[in-house]
Amino acid sequence: MPRITSLALAAGLAAVALPAAAEEVVVFAAASLKTALDPIAAAFQEETSDTVTISYAGSNQLAQQILQGAPADIFISASVQWMDEVEAGGEVAEGTRLDLLGNRLVLVAHDAAAEPVELSAGTDLAGMLGEEKLAMAMVDSVPAGQYGKAALTSLGLWDSVEPSVAQADNVRAALALVSTGEAPYGIVYATDAAADPGVHVIATFPTGTHDPIFYPAALLRHASDAADRAFFERLSAPEADAVFKEQGFAILN
Repeated sequence: MPRITSLALAAGLAAVALPAAAEEVVVFAAASLKTALDPIAAAFQEETSDTVTISYAGSNQLAQQILQGAPADIFISASVQWMDEVEAGGEVAEGTRLDLLGNRLVLVAHDAAAEPVELSAGTDLAGMLGEEKLAMAMVDSVPAGQYGKAALTSLGLWDSVEPSVAQADNVRAALALVSTGEAPYGIVYATDAAADPGVHVIATFPTGTHDPIFYPAALLRHASDAADRAFFERLSAPEADAVFKEQGFAILN
């Protein structure tokens, strides 16, 4: 039996296609995206064998971490302001930023029997609260809290309810306070309310009372492999749009 030469063996091995190594995509995303983004990431992982690691928090916290050198590949903010900060810091890959989604701001109650209210300058929100708390995300830094404070200020209600506000690290933490009954009312995004059966929407804030709620997304400058760009593109694909729509987001891109 003829021997296989080392040269022939090497040529044969070179012809065998080795599977591509799986890559990791690190995403920093606003906490309000979790219910929609988790299944989108799971489907991507199943199709590609790449890993998507998502850190959820308030957009302000995530932006600060990115600016301090955290190794993220994609940033999805619930606020134009915090994406602006990251872009001004030179962390956004040129030409990748886009407005991905839109949302609405709502007043939710723990009691499913709570009556709907019309939010206006005449709404006695302080009277509704009594001695209890209004759950909100941090009003000076977290987008949902900033939008909520702006809306209440626009309606002339902020001064009367400010002493009763219980501030949480992010909007999902504020949602949890209402869902568990620790606070009877809270201000969250419509998509958060839709994701939690423990809360009941009793009002939607008029659009003109706060800035439009946009979710800008961008690749970051350290994103270097094909998986990063592939997942970023998946965020605007029809299959992702369907998930976002199901959760109540408006599709902007």
